[in-house]
Amino acid sequence: MVNFNLRGDCIGRTDTDFRRGMTDKRFLELEITAWLRSPERKRQLAGEMYYDNQQDILAKRRMAIDDNGDPIEVRHLPNNRLISNQYAKMVDQKTNYSFGRPFSFDTEDKGYAEALSQVFGSRFRRVMRNLGEGAWIGGKSWLYLYYDAGELVFKRLPADEVLPFWADADHTILDAAVHVYAVEEYDESEIPKAVIKVEVLHGGGVDCFIRHDDGTLEPDSSARSGDYITAPDPKTGEQRGYNWKRIPLICFKSSHHEIPLLSKVKCLQDAYNQILSAFADRMEEDIHNTVIVIKNYDGEDLGRLRRNLATYGIIKVRSYEGSEGGASTLEIEVNAENFKVILALLKDAIIENARGYDAKDERMGGNPNQMNIQSMYSDIDLDANGIEIEFQAAMEELLWFVNQHLANTGKGNFEGEEVKVIFDRDVLINETEAINNCKNSVGILSNETIVKNHPWISDPEQELERIKKEQEEATEDPYQAAFMANRKKGGDPQDGVTGGDGDGDE
Repeated sequence: MVNFNLRGDCIGRTDTDFRRGMTDKRFLELEITAWLRSPERKRQLAGEMYYDNQQDILAKRRMAIDDNGDPIEVRHLPNNRLISNQYAKMVDQKTNYSFGRPFSFDTEDKGYAEALSQVFGSRFRRVMRNLGEGAWIGGKSWLYLYYDAGELVFKRLPADEVLPFWADADHTILDAAVHVYAVEEYDESEIPKAVIKVEVLHGGGVDCFIRHDDGTLEPDSSARSGDYITAPDPKTGEQRGYNWKRIPLICFKSSHHEIPLLSKVKCLQDAYNQILSAFADRMEEDIHNTVIVIKNYDGEDLGRLRRNLATYGIIKVRSYEGSEGGASTLEIEVNAENFKVILALLKDAIIENARGYDAKDERMGGNPNQMNIQSMYSDIDLDANGIEIEFQAAMEELLWFVNQHLANTGKGNFEGEEVKVIFDRDVLINETEAINNCKNSVGILSNETIVKNHPWISDPEQELERIKKEQEEATEDPYQAAFMANRKKGGDPQDGVTGGDGDGDE
């Protein structure tokens, strides 16, 4: 457990024996310095860089062995650095699969559902998708809540900017956290300079610092330290500070291991780039596709011979000590099929280890049934189940803050109200098969269940209201009532309105 009192000189940790006299400020300086160099943060940064196409292949060099047997860079050879970012494709695929469609809330209280829909609008849905993307890239992503002009605002923080202090080994209870980020500021010389800002979030509010190059922290006079919320006092009307009972920072994890997706596929992605770049190098090495064998020619050195051959395409040979000179070649064939096979194997391995799916899978040819589609999605469903469990737990923490916000703003007290967050996955389906299943379930399942599972329905509540309105209008129109009765029996609207055999005799 960590107790921070940055305005005083108390011991930093209460569950560890530190040297007496260590202040919270010094404790933070040491912890931040160690965290910035930690392997965990390096993996998080690598995930961001690889997603932005800043990959190890960019440092590729063509090497050879010199006369002493040491490696030496050969600069005159083609040196392609090609990137086919299969990793970024997997991140986007898994993010859009779980968070590409709007999520919904399942609650019996209609007023609560309406209040939640106002808080979690389209802007938050964008934040939610970014949280999912950040969780796959960094293993976890953070959501910070604050007020701006009286409005509750949600801000995503990447994993490489937050140093958490957990109270338990499972990383479910947050004692405190440090937000470290860089901003550019201008000095008198009008040259932008990177300034490292540090925000310490704890139970007593937030404290702001500036971190110097030597790792020391200095209070930031340009930022406001203190309570999380500032609002008018109900009695005096003066501005007053308030604090949440919990730290307004919520962790959204990809899994309980908090492992970035890149850690599972980095070696495969690097190998894919290497093979692709090597193939391009071979294709560009026109002069090296042929090994030249020279007989009885003791003229210029081999380097100059190669250069002249590449320039003029001619070799001058002559007799040497009574022997006829000449030149022959040994052809070196670059087999493109070998490269294609290796690239295909690496691509399949990346998809399998990242637990994604191949949209060009042969099972999707023709008119695939739903079982084939589910088989193709089996791996990505495993990861989707895991991340949804973590996100639903995080949403429960977020709903605590939202309930407090709704109560404080007079929109209702929904404390203890049961609500379930439903993530709608963006999965391919065989619509004809799904619609037939819905049609065959009439009379077995409720209309609400059938409507919610129909592939054409995006808003089940709205569709149920439309059906109810149609039924009310039908009671006033006998022809429309007969039409609705025929549809309930499963008949075609064009077959007549009486539910008969469609020949009009009924």
